[in-house]
Amino acid sequence: MKHSLTFSPQFYITGNQPCPYKEGFIEKKLFTTLDGSKAQSLNDSLSQQGFRRSQNIIYRPNCQKCDSCRSVRIPVEKYQFSRSDRRILRKNNELVRYECAPWATEDQFELFSKYLRNRHYGGGMSEMDNYEFSSMIEESNVSTTVYEYYHANKLIAVSLTDTMSDGLSMVYSFYDVSMSKSSLGKFMILDHIELVREAGLQNLYLGYLVKESRKMKYKRH
Repeated sequence: MKHSLTFSPQFYITGNQPCPYKEGFIEKKLFTTLDGSKAQSLNDSLSQQGFRRSQNIIYRPNCQKCDSCRSVRIPVEKYQFSRSDRRILRKNNELVRYECAPWATEDQFELFSKYLRNRHYGGGMSEMDNYEFSSMIEESNVSTTVYEYYHANKLIAVSLTDTMSDGLSMVYSFYDVSMSKSSLGKFMILDHIELVREAGLQNLYLGYLVKESRKMKYKRH
C-alpha cells in the first residue's frame, strides 16, 4: 500500500459481518490502529487514500463481492454553492455553532439516540449505550473537535470532526430528526465547507457513499 510515511503500519482484516447498507450483503474491513506519536500522520495519510477513522481505528471496506462504498472528498476551492445550497443556508442562518473539545454530554447522547432510533434503527450502532457513545466521542489520538449547533438555546445538531493536514473530516454527525425540513445533514456539510475555507485548507472528507442507500443521500452533490 502506497503512503508517505516513514514506517509501515500493521494491517488486519475483520471477519464477515452483515452490511448495514445493502441487505443480504456481507462486509469485511481492512484496518489498523492509531496509536502514539505517529497517529496523526497515519490518520492523514490513510484518510487521503480513502480510509475512515472510528475511535482509535482507521479502516476501509475490503469486501470481495461488492465495491459500492465510495470515499467522498469535496475540494472546497472548486465547490460552488447551488441555489438549493443557498436556500438551506438561509433556512439555518439563525443557528449558533460552538467549537468544543471532544467530550461527550448527556444532551449529545439524547440527540444521538433519537437520531439512531429514527434513521438507523436495527443498525450496528442502534444499541449503543452512554458509555459506548462517550468512547466514540472521546477516544481519539488525533486532532478532533466537536461542533455543536444550537437553535433557541437547544442542541439540534452535532458533528465529530477531525482536523488533518489538508482539510477536515466529518467522522460522524447527527441531528434533530424532527427538523427534517431544515436539511440539517446537508447544512452541516455546507457549514464545514466554509470551515475548511476559513482554515485555509483544501478538502472536506465525508466518509463513504453508497448510492443505493437512502441513509446517505445527504452526501450526494
